[in-house]
Parts: sequence; structure tokens; C-alpha cells
Amino acid sequence: MLAHKTLKLSVKSLKEFAKKRLPDEVLIDLDKRDECPIDIVRDMCSPDKLGIQLLFIPEEFGGMGGGTFDVYCICEEMARIDLGIATSVLATFLGSDPITVGATPEQKKLWLGRIADEGLLFAYGATEPEAGSDLGALRTTADPVLNDGRVVGYTINGNKQWISNGGIAGAYTVLASTPAGPTWFIVEKDAKGFTHDEPEDKHGIRLSNTAALAFNDVYVDADRLIGGVEGQGLVQAQAVFGYTRLMVAAFGLGAGWAALDRAIPYSTKRIQAGAPLSEKQGYTHKLIVPHVARLEAARAYIEQTADRIDAGEGNLNTEGAIAKYMATEAGNQAADASIQALGGYGYTHEYMVEKISRDVRITTIYEGTSEIMEMTISRDRWQLHLKTRGQHYHERARELEALHARHPNVGANIAALAHHALAEVMEKARVARLTRYQHILLRLGEWIAYAESAGTLARRAALLAENKLNEKANRRFDATALAAVSRVFAREAALKVAEEGLRWVCGAGGINDAEMSAFETSLQLPAIHRAQAGLIFDMDFIADVLYARAAKPALAA
Repeated sequence: MLAHKTLKLSVKSLKEFAKKRLPDEVLIDLDKRDECPIDIVRDMCSPDKLGIQLLFIPEEFGGMGGGTFDVYCICEEMARIDLGIATSVLATFLGSDPITVGATPEQKKLWLGRIADEGLLFAYGATEPEAGSDLGALRTTADPVLNDGRVVGYTINGNKQWISNGGIAGAYTVLASTPAGPTWFIVEKDAKGFTHDEPEDKHGIRLSNTAALAFNDVYVDADRLIGGVEGQGLVQAQAVFGYTRLMVAAFGLGAGWAALDRAIPYSTKRIQAGAPLSEKQGYTHKLIVPHVARLEAARAYIEQTADRIDAGEGNLNTEGAIAKYMATEAGNQAADASIQALGGYGYTHEYMVEKISRDVRITTIYEGTSEIMEMTISRDRWQLHLKTRGQHYHERARELEALHARHPNVGANIAALAHHALAEVMEKARVARLTRYQHILLRLGEWIAYAESAGTLARRAALLAENKLNEKANRRFDATALAAVSRVFAREAALKVAEEGLRWVCGAGGINDAEMSAFETSLQLPAIHRAQAGLIFDMDFIADVLYARAAKPALAA
């Protein structure tokens, strides 16, 4: 992991590079021309220029050995600049992940060393036209080539779709079926029989290169099989889902804040009915503050998960899914609200928020759609619910109640209500066998993500108050302001879990009229409604902080 000072210098260098090479007018022009600035991408990944790729490479292979938290910080900053270019940079490290996870020492030294020393761009060849994100349904094949009964190489046939860096990479990690199962191979750009299509004409991230790949009897030597053993491809892919989805979460976070950071100053200058928009609750409390709360809830979950991965707690694939779901949905909503915030200007290509809105949309699709995230979350946490006989979220709620006793202003008591309600909804779903409905499973995934993020944001606010937050953590808000942000989000999460949970349990026939009153009581709906008291005051306070104006003290819940 990087020293804090080194990370700050890296972020500073990235900002200076972007200011010089990628001002808004250049980004808008490249977007209009649907052009990936390959020279700029290469300079960003050149050891002689910006050298951003070194952060992702372990020190033993010539890199700087950045940890998960470091990479999250860099990814957020790249997304604030441009999501298309950020995607081009991340694609190399997504492409190299199978190597990092599963390659032999010799393969790691060769290929990770080339990324560090040459700035070699990679692409990740997994997605297929028919299979989409279902890696287990791939049709690309790799047939062994034998010589005297020994496997000396493989012949690859098939197609890949939606591949970032597909037309510009120097090397590709390609997932293909072998006799032993899905397996990763390394294919270089000039391999005979390998071709790529023209770039896709995309809705957004038009500064990235996305192209389909075709493999027609492409031969690779046996030493291009990552790890040297067939059938390890899915295990290798799944081993990094928590990490890679966290990086896409950082993309959603950075893009969402980039949009809001354009809407906020605009509203100080736009006069309506004799006063700036920034002074009107109808503007700030609809188009700014709620999105700030959701983005910061996502940040809390990203940072907590990054800390845990860096501490060696494992892959944390479900936590990565929650972080990605919350941050990319929040980023998408924030960018859309920023278009509304700028009115007619926001709807034109001349203003960056329109471009950001088109760009951030992809983050809810690639590296697993939001719906796949919901399913991943609900399936994993459903097993925890069953294993603990329905007590998992009640136990988490009690922890938050203890936190509230120590820090009564961070909204932990309201987050606890969300957890208690979630436990009751899940138990009712178990008793009535409601998970046989796919939609119920998806909605559970959403409620779980909101409840856990509310708890995590409350803990983050408490850590900031105790001056125990990771020194690299974002500190846009001080402890008082972050506590207010946490209370605002906790109120939303508790209301969402309880009221939407009630709606869908009823909608799926999981409860009858005679049981309704008891179920409503178990959800603690009156307490959740009472917890909304003070919401406007907290939103007023957050708006005052965002606009750096004198603020009245926020109300604790």
C-alpha cells in the first residue's frame, strides 16, 4: 500500500495532467467526434509520462503496489475527469487481474512487468454476444494442440462483445472453454486469426474504445494458459469481483460528484424570482442534498470494504456488489438531477453534465448490471438470514443501537430501525416462501444494500468524530456535517425498507388481513415515521455546508 503522502502526490499529478491535457472543451470535442484519445491514454500509462499504471502493479514487478484503498481514490479522481478515459485505464488492470490472481510466477514477471515497464494496454475478453455477463455460458473454445501426446498449445475460436480497449490493446486475457472447463489465455494483438471490429457507437463513455473480438483458429502456445492448469477460469474471475466492482463503484461516486459540483456553483449565479436557486429549498432539497446523502452513503461502504480487503479479509464479493450497486445508482441519479438543475443548459452538449449523465449510465451495466448486483446481494445475505435463524440483521441493529449510545447524533438509531425492519421482512418472506418470486429477491437486494449502507455511514461519521478514520479517507465534510448527512440517509433507508417491504410482502400474498397489524408493529413503522422529525433542518444544514454559508446547528435525531 502507498504512503498517504505518495497517494496525495499521485492524485495531484493526475489532476495536473488532466488540467493540461483534458480540459472540458477537449473532452466535449472528443465526445462529439466519438474518439478515444489513444495517445493520451498511452501517456497516462507510460512510465515516462504520468505512469498511473504503476499504482496497480505489485512492487516486485516494477510497480508501486497500491492497495485497494489507494486504487479507489485514484479511480474516483479519474472518473471526475472523464469516465471514458477512466474505463480505458481500468480495462488494463481488469485485463491483468486473471494474471495477478492465477498466473505462474514466470507469467506474472513477464506480463505485469511489461505493463509496468512499457505501459502495455490490456483488455479483458470475457463477455460474449449470447452469454452476456454469464461467464458459465461462454461458447468460445480453446482446443488443445498435441505433439507426441503432450499439449503444446491451443486453438481458440469464438467471439467476444463489448470489450473495453478491444481495438487498442496490445494484449488480451481471453476466457475460453477447454476440456477441463473455462480457462484464461493471453492473446497478443498481432496473433494470426485474431481480429476486432470497428468501435461501437455508444450512448456514453465515447472517449473509450469498445469493440467486438473474433478468434478464428487463433493459435497460442501452452505457456499462454494462465496458471498452466485448465479449468481455473471462473475461480480466477470470481476471486477479484469484490475488488473490480469496488473500482466501478468509485467510478459512479466520482462521476456523480463531478455532476453535482457543476450544479452547485451554477445555482449560486442563476437568479429566479429575485434570488439565487441555491437559496431555494425546492432546488437544493430535491436536486442536490438527497443525492449528496446517497453518494456519501456509497462512499462509506466503498471505504469500509476497501479497508477490509486491504486488511486481508478476503474477496468480499458481496460487499463489492453492495458498493457498486449503491454508488453507481447514486451516481446515475445525481447526474440526472444535475441536468434538471441546469435546466435547458443541462440538456445541451455544451455543458458537461449532459455528457456525465450519458457516461455514468454504463456503470450500472458493466462489471455486472444493477440487477445482477441485487441478486448477488440477496442470495448471499439470505443464506446469512437462514443460518442465524433470522437474527443476523437484528444483531447488526443492536450493534448500531450501542453505537447510538456512544454517538447519539450520527443516526445509528435510525439505521438500526432499518436493520430491524429488514430482518422482519426477510423472515416474513421465508415463512411465506416469497423468494420463489424473482422480483422479491431483487427488491431484497436493494433493501439490504440501503440498510447496510446506512449503518456503515453512521459508523463512518462516528469514526470521523473520534478522529479514527483512515488517513486517506475523503474529508469533504467535517464530523458535524457528516453526522447530518448520515441522519438524512438513515431516514430514507429505514422508510424504504419498512414501507416497500410491507408493500411487496402484501403484493406477493405473503400476509393476510388478520396478520397485518402485527406485521406493521414488527416493522416499527411508527418509530420510523417519528424518526423523520428534523429532516428539513438537517437538509437545510447540509445545504448551508455545501454552499459555505452561515448555518444553524443541525438537529440530532
